Amino acid sequence: MTFSLIGRCAKTGQFGMVISSSSPAVAARCAHVQAGVGVVASQNITDPALGPHVLTALAAGQTALEATKDLTSLPFIEYRQILALGREGGPAVRSGAQVLGVWGEALGQDCAAGGNLLANPEVPQEMVSAFEAATGHLGDRLMVALQAGLSAGGEAGPVHSAGLKIADTLDWPLVDLRIDWHDEPIHALTEAWSVYRPQMLAYVQRALDPTQAPSYGVPGDE
Repeated sequence: MTFSLIGRCAKTGQFGMVISSSSPAVAARCAHVQAGVGVVASQNITDPALGPHVLTALAAGQTALEATKDLTSLPFIEYRQILALGREGGPAVRSGAQVLGVWGEALGQDCAAGGNLLANPEVPQEMVSAFEAATGHLGDRLMVALQAGLSAGGEAGPVHSAGLKIADTLDWPLVDLRIDWHDEPIHALTEAWSVYRPQMLAYVQRALDPTQAPSYGVPGDE
């Protein structure tokens, strides 16, 4: 019921991911990023606790492959699909024996994709190929990958939620955009990103130094 891609920007060190699902608010449960540490997608009969669990392992110096292998002893792990990518080494995907429906996974350069209850098992590879071919900001490349997943068939049924999340150098995400319920969530997320992208750094500047931040002239402006 989900397809996602995690990615790392080799130039900036940013980590991010995109995800979409037929379930509501998928990004609220499945998207996990930490600046300077990595990115984790925890999906398929989701246990949100697995995201912070793997990020802690990555922060301690484990590779993504080591961190996902260490999940073997956890309860119900065969029902989970975990994608991980850290500072060092390549990405890793762990898909348990109880992953739902048609599922797939693909590894790429600085990225990985995975999904379950897919229209076809080639969806993750199409997402990886699109990410690797795209240029520009990490968010732009992630959105290209998400669109490619949808164009390749996406889920076997309609999707209703989607999200884009990116960590840069701060304790909070640079980007955290969610469409929690919509008939065309990926289209809506694309519009949200196009609106947020040009304002993104202004919001960072407001946090770091409000005296130097641009103002929109709105009372109570956030």
